Parts: sequence; C-alpha cells; structure tokens
Amino acid sequence: MAMSRPIAVVVLMLAVAFSFGCAGPTGADSRGVRGREAAHPAAAPELQRVNALLADLAEHLKPALVHVRVRRAPGEASREEPDEPQRATGSGFVIEPSGLIVTNAHVVEGAETIQVRLSDGRRFAGNVAGRDTRVDLALIKIDGATNLTVLPLGDSNRLRVGEFVLALGHPFGLEQSVSFGIVSRKGAPLVVAAPGFDFIQTDAAINPGNSGGPLVNMAGEVIGVNSMAARNGSIGFAIPANLVKQIIPQLAAKGRVDWGWLGVSIAEVTEDDLERLKLREPRGVLVRDVMPGEPAERGGVRANDVIVGFDGTALEGPRDLQRVVSTTPVGKKVRMTLLRDGLETEVEVTIGLYQEREGPRPERPRRPPRPDEPKPDAPRPEAPKE
Repeated sequence: MAMSRPIAVVVLMLAVAFSFGCAGPTGADSRGVRGREAAHPAAAPELQRVNALLADLAEHLKPALVHVRVRRAPGEASREEPDEPQRATGSGFVIEPSGLIVTNAHVVEGAETIQVRLSDGRRFAGNVAGRDTRVDLALIKIDGATNLTVLPLGDSNRLRVGEFVLALGHPFGLEQSVSFGIVSRKGAPLVVAAPGFDFIQTDAAINPGNSGGPLVNMAGEVIGVNSMAARNGSIGFAIPANLVKQIIPQLAAKGRVDWGWLGVSIAEVTEDDLERLKLREPRGVLVRDVMPGEPAERGGVRANDVIVGFDGTALEGPRDLQRVVSTTPVGKKVRMTLLRDGLETEVEVTIGLYQEREGPRPERPRRPPRPDEPKPDAPRPEAPKE
C-alpha cells in the first residue's frame, strides 16, 4: 500500500506564524476564580491541521515497519546490544508484498536465527536473501505472510537540506517509535561505507535499534534507510533511497553486490601539488599509489598520475572517481584520461571486483570525535583506496 499524503512546508510555517497570540487565556476569564475550572485553550486551526496530518502520516507508515530480532552464532558480537553479545535487535520495512524486507547488514551479521515481528504482532522466521557490508544493507525474506503493507522508495536525489523527515524504528526495544526532524546535510558520514555516495544526515533521533528502519519524507516515501548515529543520537545517517534502489536487484538476484575496483590510493589535488605535477589548476584525482597486480596497474596507471576523466565523465575530486568506479560493471573496459607530467594521455582499464581486504573493519561510530581527538574511524584523506 503506497503512501501519498503530502504535507506542504509552507503550511507548517504559516501555522507557526498564526499560532502566536492564538493560545493562552485572556481577559476576565483568565483570572483563575477558585472553584471554577479554566476553559481549555484550543490550538490554532492551522496547527491542529498540521498535527493531524503528521499523526495520520505516521499511522499510515507504521504497518510496514517490522521489528527484527537476531540470535547470533557463537563468537559473533552485537553492535546494537553490546551487553548481550549473542542477540541483536533492529528495524526494517517491507518493500515487496511477497515478504521482502529491507534492513541493515550489521543487524543480521552472523545471524543464526532471525525473527521478524510485524506491526500487527504476527511473527515469522526470516532468512537473509542478500547482504552488502560496504553499504550496510541487507534483504530479509519471510514466507507465508499476507496482507503486507509496502513502503515506496522515493527519489533521494531531489531531497533538499532543510526538508522535514520522519525516522521510524524500534530504538532500545521500544516498538513503533517515530521521531521528527529535518535533513541536516547530504554528504559522507563519519565513516565512509560506500565511497563517493552522499549519505543523508538528519537530526531526527536515530538510536540503537533504529538501524534498518525507514527515513521518510512528507509524501510518505522512503528516502533513506537509517544506518548509523552518534552515541547521543543527535546526528544520524541514512543510506539514500536511490542507492538502495540501485543495489536491491543485485541483492535479490544473487545475494551480494559486485562493486567496481581499480586498485589505487588516491587524494585531492592541492595547490601545493601544482608545480610538482606541472598542473595549471587543482582539479582531478591524484594517484598516490598503484597496487601491484590490480586493474589500474595492468592498464598502465602510475603513481603521481592525475585522473581527470573516467569513461567520458569529468572528475573534480576523489569522491567523483570513487562513485563512478563503484557503480561500473565488473569486467567493463573504460577509457581514463590522465595528466602525466602536465601532458594529457589516455589509458584503458578493465574494471575489477571489489573485495574486502584483510584487516579489521573499523567499528561503526556512535559519537563524533571531540575537537582535540583524532577521528579513528574516518578515512585517511591522503590515501583512500578505490
């Protein structure tokens, strides 16, 4: 059941404006005569309408929200409930009437058994249909469920900073929770999960247990999947819906996502690099290092090359390269335009398959670092790998 109850921003602004002076007792009736109950002040009609629309929207969204409970295999630690290392809890929402549910990959990490509880109390055993740790997205399949409410995925590219959003989930085991906020920013989160993609930052409360729940706009469309938050819950990040739509078909078809890979360490081109690299302006992507045997080396890319074009797309910085490489089909041959010693040249590279490299994964951050504290989970800007 798709939601379509738009709430105009201007309505709320007008409501706030009209509300001043409309509330509170006035005149002789406000003097508090003993034994007489004061009349209950009514909210301005505009505010009443906004309240009703928000409550109606939340009510229509909740039936698609699910509670995910996971029992982990021995030795698997829980990110959501650190005091109960063999159990985890999270959120999710239905995207197909057949019983396909979206959640976070870390919610079902190491799952031995999965139980999905619907909003009406029905419980079903769930199976992981697909999982991608790079974006932190997973699909759960339940069988035998009927009359499921489905949430539509909206266009996150059209989302603007300042728009109102609702975050739904089951934080701290509290069921059917809804928080209200705005889109605070679009950009990289504290830890880069999928290089190059702009995650959605919001001040709508996202706490442990909200992971995998939907971030919804005022039209009732899912524009993000809640994924991570600062420890105090004041800063949350959501996977953008357009990225979700892009990778769900792969997760559903083969249980994984095949990301493109070059095998280079990259950095911004700065003013200090211009003379050394014989450049006129600081643009493009500086290749700091080329990994032996990887696609870039086999294609002729060298350290200190500056990549300015990829398969016909102009590149301004590292995030541009990360984004286009990640989404390029594995095995595709692409032409890359380079500046080498100030001269433009082209090389042909066959895109490889991204794989988790050896080494521990950084723990998902729960609070921003203090100003005097390094950011251990942030990518090193001087040499991210792609």
